[in-house]
Amino acid sequence: MRAFLWGLAAALALPPVHFLPALLFSLPAFLRLLDEAGSVKRTIYTAWCYGFGLAIAGLYWITEPVLTEASTFWWLVPFAAPALSAAVAFYTIIPALAVRWVKPGFGRLLVFAGAWELSNIAQQFWFSGFPWNFWGTDWTIPGRLGDVFIQPAAWVSVHGLTLATVILAGLPMFGRRGLAALVGILALWASAGWLRLQTPVAPTGLNIALVQPNFPEPPDYSRPALEANWQRMLAMSNAGLQAGANAIIWPEATSPWLLDSDAGARQQLAAVTGATPVLAGSLRVESNTDFRNSLVVVAGPVPALAVYDKWKLVPFGEYMPKWLPLKIIPDMLDGGFTPGTGPENITVDGLPPFAPMICYEDVFPGQMIDEQHRPAWIVVITDDAWFGDSAGPHQHFINARLRAVEEGLPLARAGNSGISAMFDPFGHVTAYLPLDAQGVLVAPLPGALPPTLFSRLGLMFPAILGVVAVFAGKLVSRWI
Repeated sequence: MRAFLWGLAAALALPPVHFLPALLFSLPAFLRLLDEAGSVKRTIYTAWCYGFGLAIAGLYWITEPVLTEASTFWWLVPFAAPALSAAVAFYTIIPALAVRWVKPGFGRLLVFAGAWELSNIAQQFWFSGFPWNFWGTDWTIPGRLGDVFIQPAAWVSVHGLTLATVILAGLPMFGRRGLAALVGILALWASAGWLRLQTPVAPTGLNIALVQPNFPEPPDYSRPALEANWQRMLAMSNAGLQAGANAIIWPEATSPWLLDSDAGARQQLAAVTGATPVLAGSLRVESNTDFRNSLVVVAGPVPALAVYDKWKLVPFGEYMPKWLPLKIIPDMLDGGFTPGTGPENITVDGLPPFAPMICYEDVFPGQMIDEQHRPAWIVVITDDAWFGDSAGPHQHFINARLRAVEEGLPLARAGNSGISAMFDPFGHVTAYLPLDAQGVLVAPLPGALPPTLFSRLGLMFPAILGVVAVFAGKLVSRWI
């Protein structure tokens, strides 16, 4: 029970609360509980309880989309968040076992931090991947303070921030020297972040309209409702044009018509937007059994200029993993969406080449950009209305912020219910529309920075840092 409660306390550091001092108490307490565990079995149980507390407090909002379909999935309501949290909690066992045979001291902390980071990287890939609520995200504090502390993500990604966070959280165990080291490292960290923020960025001279219609979920698929939604999107797009937009971005799946195949819909849109590029979230139907969640680029009544199909699909929401054959995907999708082929860059006349991401895809660091053909900016379209005014949309939002820093690229994010925003390549929010608001945000598109260290080396670099921390910790523990 104590481990579970300390896990709950650690969740206070996660977005949107960002109470990082909670880790200074929670992590040392967890390590002490591991010392008291005695047997391997008890160590595993203690670690799982801590991980379950951390996960259930950070992922409670997973139940929200189930509640929107409670008449169908009522049986899932009590199990959704606990089941996911129980699964995620197993990753906490990895660092707990890694330090079981390491004597207490700074070396042990290094081993634990490295193993914790490596378990996060594993969480990004194993069982379809769920890289959510890593402790590196704790530093995405709103405003300039957060801007400063997230800059090292350009070198080591969110995983490297997690590694540093675990080490810092454990330093109070070493008394005054540990606290002094904590203050010194934070000062160096802040200085490095501040210096990076002084890098000049050239403007692109382009204005981008982010449309936030705030349609309710679940959708109303009646013909009058779909027509009303279409007219709203046309009117809001026109408002963006009148405000001087050079391109318009619609959120995920907000087009009620299949823009890729519906020539009549494209003609109606062209009557409003002319030849201005519209980057629209739209479903696609390839066959009776092939459905795609897509971004379709249109400019005028001609056929679509480009199409991107989402390839990192949400398990249990957009497809059913083969390793858990439960049927909770609506029959209308015949088992789920078909994934796309992978990361792409899209080039459209009048716009710099961009990398599209749809919803959940932006939570995967180092996997969603084609670095061989580096884009000039990132476009994220999403629909977080399913999660209401919970922590979920805020946690999702900060992932986009970190991707901008990691890649050194500006990022435009259009959300159905929000949060829509423009980020510069430092992850600074230059303009935004709040959650659960309706509006059109027209903002300048910032320029890009040169390729970052992380964009060049990818996930290999933070993984190496984790391995080095583990081996360095074992050596320090042996010698000191």
